[in-house]
Amino acid sequence: MQYKKINNLLGWLCFVIASITYILTLEPSVSFWDCGEFISCAYRLQVAHQPGYPVFAMIGKVLSLLSFGDNTKVPFFTNMGSALASGATIMFLFWTITAFAKKLMLEKRTDKIDNYKLYVIMGAGLVGALGFTYTDTFWFSAVETIVFALSSLCTAIVFWAILKWDEHADEAGADKWIVFIAYVIGLSIGIHLLNLLTIPAIGMVYYFRRSRNVTVGGSILAFLAGVVILGLVQYGIRGYTIKFAAYFDLYFVNSLGMGFGTGAFFFILIIIAAIVFGIVYSIRKKKPVLNLALLCVAFIYFGYGSFAYIPIRATANPDLNNSHPDNAFTLYGYLNRIQYGEVPLLSGPFYDAQAVDQKQGSIIYRKGKTQYENAGRKIDYVYDHTTPLPRMYSTDGNDVQFYKQWLRIPDGQVPTMGDNLKWMVSWQMYQMYWRYFFWNFVGRYNDADGQQSTEGIDGNWTSGLFDGGKHLPKSVTAANTYTPLYGLPLLIGLIGLFYHVNKRGNDALIVALLFFFTGLAIVLYVNQASVQPRERDYSYVGSFYAFAIWIGLGVIAIAEFARKYIDGKLAAIGSTVIGLLICPVLLAAKEWGDHDRSTKMTPHDMAYNYLISCPPNAILFTYGDNDTYSLWYDQEVEGIRPDVRIVNLSLFTGDWYIRQMQKPMNASAPLPITMPFDKYKEGVRDVVYFNDQKLADAQDVKEVFDFITSDDKAAKMQLSNGEEANYLPTKSLKMDINADEVVANGVVTPGQKSKLAKTMEWKYTSNYVTKENLAMFDILAHNNWKRPICFTTTIGNENLVGLQPYLYKEGFTYHLIPFQKDTAVHDQLSKVNTEVMYTNVMTKFKFGNFKKAKYLDHESTSMFYPVMVTTFLDLAQSLVEEGKTEKALNVVRKYDAELPDLYPYVDVAGRKLYLARLAYELHDVVLGNKLSKNIDAYLTDQLDYNAYLLTQDINSINGRDVQIGMQVLNGLAQFAKDNHQTSLANQFDTQLKNYETKFRAVLGGGQ
Repeated sequence: MQYKKINNLLGWLCFVIASITYILTLEPSVSFWDCGEFISCAYRLQVAHQPGYPVFAMIGKVLSLLSFGDNTKVPFFTNMGSALASGATIMFLFWTITAFAKKLMLEKRTDKIDNYKLYVIMGAGLVGALGFTYTDTFWFSAVETIVFALSSLCTAIVFWAILKWDEHADEAGADKWIVFIAYVIGLSIGIHLLNLLTIPAIGMVYYFRRSRNVTVGGSILAFLAGVVILGLVQYGIRGYTIKFAAYFDLYFVNSLGMGFGTGAFFFILIIIAAIVFGIVYSIRKKKPVLNLALLCVAFIYFGYGSFAYIPIRATANPDLNNSHPDNAFTLYGYLNRIQYGEVPLLSGPFYDAQAVDQKQGSIIYRKGKTQYENAGRKIDYVYDHTTPLPRMYSTDGNDVQFYKQWLRIPDGQVPTMGDNLKWMVSWQMYQMYWRYFFWNFVGRYNDADGQQSTEGIDGNWTSGLFDGGKHLPKSVTAANTYTPLYGLPLLIGLIGLFYHVNKRGNDALIVALLFFFTGLAIVLYVNQASVQPRERDYSYVGSFYAFAIWIGLGVIAIAEFARKYIDGKLAAIGSTVIGLLICPVLLAAKEWGDHDRSTKMTPHDMAYNYLISCPPNAILFTYGDNDTYSLWYDQEVEGIRPDVRIVNLSLFTGDWYIRQMQKPMNASAPLPITMPFDKYKEGVRDVVYFNDQKLADAQDVKEVFDFITSDDKAAKMQLSNGEEANYLPTKSLKMDINADEVVANGVVTPGQKSKLAKTMEWKYTSNYVTKENLAMFDILAHNNWKRPICFTTTIGNENLVGLQPYLYKEGFTYHLIPFQKDTAVHDQLSKVNTEVMYTNVMTKFKFGNFKKAKYLDHESTSMFYPVMVTTFLDLAQSLVEEGKTEKALNVVRKYDAELPDLYPYVDVAGRKLYLARLAYELHDVVLGNKLSKNIDAYLTDQLDYNAYLLTQDINSINGRDVQIGMQVLNGLAQFAKDNHQTSLANQFDTQLKNYETKFRAVLGGGQ
């Protein structure tokens, strides 16, 4: 009884400590990446991106109600949901570690637990659980609204539950734990699929406990059985249930003339009837194993039934309705993420393979008005050569270049299987898994993206033990993202691993399976093509969870060793204290500053600035996650600028999304898209290729749009397969401008009327028109300047379809304005509509608590901070060019007041150089000197570090950074000299000459 009480109390203590930690460091509002979408979809019960997270959304909805009508508090409470789920994960981890520790310390289950054993078991639980509490990856997800916190809780619960079953397996009714596990697994599918990866480990627990004679052969068969069960749940229950339901629906709708959904409903009834019949049969025939299996299937389906949410809410047409999965076929594609494409696993091409043929696959069905329609067939390409286990399979030019760069493969050299395996081991496994593992248990230099290099500082791991002799720059060592852990958590974990293997090999194998399947197995299955949009460490948190079990067991190993020389009680307490100091205490001390988001508002305020930059009733084109999801949150939850229609171009490729844009949303009227659905539905005009007709002049965009959407055979060309298709006859486009109309619609002020062009002419930049471009042509042709058209400043040039000469910054957006072309401007995207932008920046913008935030994440510092610096710089320079010097000085001073002095990369120093020059030119010498000194401090820090690297290995320095740094330093010296700051100019000159000497080999004799 004493053991059970203490075990329970300490488990709950771990929950309290972890939860308080996460709540204290909680992000108060929306975070970057998926969080804005998840909060919006939870708050208004909408449909998030594939494969859908219904359980997560419904729990989030309940949590959002705690805001009691204050919508600005909604993300705080949904974030708190992640904090509490993560705290509960730590609690179950404690109980998992003590369960394994108890088995280590007792020869028999009935043995008495003396004080020594009690102390060491509880010490193991505390060290392992609290150590994992403060690990980098787990902490990151614990303080924001993301699925990985709740998914980790599901993993922790099912792994703990199988150990509870193991403890009570000989008792009547113990199999209820297995049924409970099945239900949690079913529910977890509605949160994230990672939980399924616990099944092989759970299967091994069952085998070791139930088998009377454990053998190697039996263990292998049990492992394979676990993998098969994983496959049956993943592909059979989760996937093929919906696929079969879809084909039943096809028959009922198209052949029997019944309504959509009737066939799917009938198939579900068949499944229910079959399971009920099987359970009744197993009871009557006294088949307990069959009964248990069918009960597990039934409870998985009970949990999986949460996905009924998806078609129900899709049918309700909420604002966010990704893929509009209101029927079985669309739902199947949605759950299987077909829009992301398929990744070859066991066989496929190398990156140099050429497609020599194509085969038609299965029919793609789409929902029509009364029946399912044939939208074409899936195309499977046949390549001139393939390979087993393809890892370097992507033919994308950027990916191919990265393969060659990473493996140093010369151009023209054919990749080999050796190259393929080297890529798998060195990049996919080491760079994209083991590097993350070391972040958590060895230490980390900084939070910069480090996917592209195993060397250097950015994004790399470090123990910190040898950093003292590396002359690291202060920008690294003085930052709160520098978190050396001296390898101590790794060391104690390895001690625990070896001890576990030696003492209880079967149990160690179970933990090892959890470690592998939630880590390297994901690497092998996902088969990442190349550099990812962000670091992916969060995907492997289950693997780090498993290693934390061995960290806890390391305490037992240390205590057992110490007991040979000192009293057992002292050994138990001493090992626990040592473990607490080198794991949770060390981790908390090092990682706290890197995870305290309590004062960070960047995602919320950057989204606010995007929206506030837009004129009334604007159409705002975005592209990426971080310039879309936070905007959705600001608009959908807080109701900020509901008149602005946000259009994500990466989603605009889907017919469902274009159709949504033709409907009202919030306070926004439908977009001026005139195409009927039949002209752009799936399988129709998916791509329209350019076929140059050598037209002499630019063609009106409306006429071109009408041509490429015409069903007239005269407007089509014949393809090689005999089919006819529309084509783009020219890339030279134009729009005639009615100046009075433009002014009347408020696009420009009456005073700017004389600057308007009579005709807008531009060059379309692609060789084909995909659906998003087709819809954009429609908007341009039929908007008639009634609604402002804007693009986020972070959007890629390829998404601007050649409109750059007519795009003007008005804050965080480019506004399409038909001013006369200014061909003298080198950077067309630096043009500013100064009066509007000045008002936005100086009186409307919010700055995310940038200056005072305790911590700023990578996106804040590396993505948005440079954007904000450029925003201030472009505005100030444009104001100076217009002779508005007082306003320009106000802008430079506003920059200094609102933004901290950050340098995510050396190019930012170059931008700040021109801000310093502007301060001097506008006669604020004090500010000019301040900015110059700050830039100089950063440059000398970086140049000194590169000078040290040069003495070690000339190939290890970043030549580009050195050259830019020297150029900026030269600029500082020149500007200081021009503005009679003699002392400062002399200082910069002296530094410059010193570095010219040091970098003579790099700079070519100091030039």
